[in-house]
Amino acid sequence: MVKNVHGHTLDLLGQAILSGRYAVGASLPPEPVLCEELGVSRTVVREAIKSLVAKGLISTGPKVGTRVLTDEQWNWFDPDVITWQAQAGLTPQFLRDLQELRAVVEPAAVRMAAEKATAADIAEMEDAYQGMKYAIENGGDYVVHDLRFHQGLLTASHNRMLVQMGKALGALLRTSFELSTRIKDGPRSSLPLHRAVLDAVIAHSPAKAERALMVLINGANDDIERVLSTRRKLPRVSGMPTRSSKV
Repeated sequence: MVKNVHGHTLDLLGQAILSGRYAVGASLPPEPVLCEELGVSRTVVREAIKSLVAKGLISTGPKVGTRVLTDEQWNWFDPDVITWQAQAGLTPQFLRDLQELRAVVEPAAVRMAAEKATAADIAEMEDAYQGMKYAIENGGDYVVHDLRFHQGLLTASHNRMLVQMGKALGALLRTSFELSTRIKDGPRSSLPLHRAVLDAVIAHSPAKAERALMVLINGANDDIERVLSTRRKLPRVSGMPTRSSKV
């Protein structure tokens, strides 16, 4: 689907901030300049600015103008912010923050899932696992099914706050999974680890499920640290989902 004018303008400005074109503390150009550069009306620019303020990227004031905030103030649970970071290029801090977050949230969620998962929850995770397996053996989008599997774990916790967090974590997890699939045999080697997690949930064994998940997370940590140790420029990740409103 084609994005509307507002969404397209918001993406251009968000990408400019995340890529460093507008540095922290710097002012964005005045509205007339942005209108001319982007080829849109003042109304569109103002709406985009409001969205960037809501995402924590910028602040506005009558005397200070529109300035870029430090990345500590950015909303890292906003899918657009994650997408813009992925497109601008991943950073070591971003990846390590993400892995630390996973190590805090997912083990607790999988323990709850092992205690509370229903037959429908297990069927959803089993279907996601089979999708991962099929993608490895026959080709396809492994990441989509990997993401479904992990979001299924959060859903199976039947904790409303964790379920909501799962929606916010989606773009974060996708970023990590996109990177992992670029490592040779990464998906193939992680598939049996996912099976171990699912089998423990099916057996309703919280401790076993947590141990299995930590093996999976630690493996992802090792993969990421291996990528970082090469000191090569981290890749941009394409194909990230964003808003897709029609014009």
